[in-house]
This record gives sequence, structure tokens and C-alpha cells, in this order.
Amino acid sequence: MRVAVVGSGPAGAYAAAALARSGEAAVDVLDRLPCPYGLVRYGVAPDHEKIKSISTTLQRVFEDPAVRFVGNVEVGADVSLAELGRYYDAVVLSTGAATDRRLGVEGEDLPGSFSATEFVSWYCGHPDGRIDAFGLEARSVAVIGVGNVAVDVTRILARPADELRRTDVPDNVLQVLERSRVEDVHVFGRRGPAQAKFTTKELRELGELTDTDVLVDPADLVLDEAAAQLVAEKPALRRNLDVLQAWADRTPAGRSRRLHLRFWQRPVAVLGDRRVCGLRLERTRVDATGSTVGTGETSTVEAQMVLRSVGYRGVPVPGAPFDVQQGRIPQERGRVLRDGEPVPGLYVAGWIKRGPTGVIGTNKSDANETVASLLEDAPSLPPAPESDPDAVLALLAERGVEVVLWSGWCAIEEAEIAQGRALGRERAKIVERAELLRAATAAPRT
Repeated sequence: MRVAVVGSGPAGAYAAAALARSGEAAVDVLDRLPCPYGLVRYGVAPDHEKIKSISTTLQRVFEDPAVRFVGNVEVGADVSLAELGRYYDAVVLSTGAATDRRLGVEGEDLPGSFSATEFVSWYCGHPDGRIDAFGLEARSVAVIGVGNVAVDVTRILARPADELRRTDVPDNVLQVLERSRVEDVHVFGRRGPAQAKFTTKELRELGELTDTDVLVDPADLVLDEAAAQLVAEKPALRRNLDVLQAWADRTPAGRSRRLHLRFWQRPVAVLGDRRVCGLRLERTRVDATGSTVGTGETSTVEAQMVLRSVGYRGVPVPGAPFDVQQGRIPQERGRVLRDGEPVPGLYVAGWIKRGPTGVIGTNKSDANETVASLLEDAPSLPPAPESDPDAVLALLAERGVEVVLWSGWCAIEEAEIAQGRALGRERAKIVERAELLRAATAAPRT
């Protein structure tokens, strides 16, 4: 059978690998970007090279003869979901959670207020972002959220630019980081440290920043009975508290940058007239039901830039059902549901299936579950009308779509390595889509 997987991040790659391993399917992995790997390339911070190295594992998936990478193709724009039914016996949607959740407070849309998604896209060189989106002229930045993404953006803001030269960070980003005026980064969690979502490994990295003092208010670390019980039951939370307590006990060393970690603070307004100048916060507590409520005690922090990192949502795929409230596609064991009933031949994997939870490795078991359902259904699925595997490429060519195959991606890699060497680095990402496509055409279409 022939299967289209939409999205080439970990979820899509693991789904393609499981299908190829079964020996029962040839797989086309379609991605709207010219480059594969999804958030491994465009979501993992450049200084997390060990995590980024998973691309080596994903590369082996795309080098499997049963798998074909078909990049720079947007399902819903270049080709519809219904049209894919002409060329494939089944479709697996693995499009991730591409948009952020909002704060819903006054001033959130002022110039200088951004989502963490925008900042991550900028420093990862995402072709959909603006190269000049950030100038880092702010002296004080407020980061709202205490998950791993919030920790990532905080670390990039505070890390000396020279330490990023060994990475593939785009040169335009490196130049801005070298000129950065950021002195203070304030990180706010709406609940206490026992409810923070960051991992201990990510948290500890903040304390390893070479020219940054990490400041924690000891009062924020006082636990109520319920939080103390939670910490006692979960060793990972205990480790987080130990790290935070060590910072609270430490005397600042007078370094050039300061990182303020605050808990029990929720934003109630982004302040400013024509652009951001501060953030108003309300002290919170947990009530008898376990809900977080405001105390009425407010404070203000100066900030010329605000980054919100309070969660992600999936984006609807045209032609597929979508649960607006949950921000994902309704499904059961990977089978897409419309009005509670499975849609024949349509499946889902990854964050668009389960929501933005888990780590990269979580996608493997998730994808395996979906593929198991697909293979179980295979005998009852009607075959696609068009059996020629290159027919879909012909359709896209007729529509003027510049498809990037695996050889094109390999040419992009070579161009990025050459660009990096010209700058005295191992590699530097190409950012603009037009440049990526130009680099891709340097290779034969195989």
C-alpha cells in the first residue's frame, strides 16, 4: 500500500519508520518546509546539540528505500487532503502544535510583546519568521511560563553570544545576540515550584550560565501541605526544589546579567502606551480545591519585552475534523474521528493527536500505536485510484510547486556547511525560504 505522512518531525518520521519496517507500505513524507525534522531543526535551541543529534536517527528513516521525503508542499494549499486520497491508500497527519496559547490580558498585543514561539522560530532560523523580528534592545525582559521552552528562551537571552558560535545558529541571530542589551530576565510562574513543568536538567543549565546571577526569593519556595506531599511523592520535583533552594541560598556574584525566577505570580496586564514598558502581576495562592486564585496583591516589573510561554495548540488541517476546545484532531488509537466515527484511511500522530505533551521519544510509541491501527485496517481500505508513485509529483509540478526531495535537502545541508565555514564556523543555517530553494536546486532531483 502507499501511505502519505504529513509532517516530517519526530512523530511523522517514527510513523514512516514503523510503516517501512512492516514491509507493507511505501511512504511519502510531505512537509510544508523544504527541510525535514520539524521541531528538531526548528524548535530545539541551538546550544542543545545532544538533543539536536536525534536528526541523525531521523536521517536514517528518510534514507530507507521505502520512504520518500517530499518537501516544500503544504497540504491544504498546494494539494488538498481529498486529493491525497487519489494517490495514497491512507494518510497520517503529524503536523504538531504550531501555534501558542494567549494570556488574554490587556496590552498583550503591544509592540514588544511576543510569543515564545516567535522567539524560538527566530533563533532557530525558521523560514516563516522575520529575520529582523528581534533586535534585543530591551534591558529587561519578562518571560511568562516555567516549562522547558521558557527555560530555553531564557537561556538564549542570558548566554554570551560567543558560546553559540560552535552551533548552527543563523548568522543574523548571532549578530543580534552579540549586540544584545539585555541585563535582566524575569521568569514568572503562575503557580508554585512544585507545579513547574521544567525538567531538572534544563533548570540546572540556567545555573551554568557563565556571566549570569540566578536570583530566587526564598519565600517562593515555601510549600503548603499539598505541595510538600507532591514533592515527597515525585523525586524529580524534589530535585527541582533542591536546585532552586541552592540558588536562593547563594550570594549574587555581581555578574553582568541577572536572572530572576519568580513563582506565585500571574500577569494581569502588559503595560505600555505605544510599546511595552512593563508588566503588572498579581500574587497567587492555591485554594482549598487546589485551584490557583489571585490574592489581590499586585506588583509591577519594568520590561521592554515580554515573551509568553504558556502552552501550544494544534492548527486545523483543511478537510480534517478539529476539536477547537482541545486544539487537536479527535481520534481513537490514531484513527481520526468525525462525529465519533472513524474516517476511513485517515490517521493522526504526535502533538496534533494527543496535545503538546511528552518528550521527543514519546512520539515513537505514539506513532507505533497509530501505525498498528492503520495496518489493522489495511485489508478493508479501498486502494487509491492512481497507482503511479510519481503521479503526485507530476500534479505538484503542474501547479508550479518547487518540490524538494531528499537530494535537495542534502544540497541544503552542504550549502549550510559551506556558509558556516565561510564565517569561521562548522555550520550556519540558511534562513530564507528562497535561499533554501536555491540551495536545493543545486542537486539532481532523485
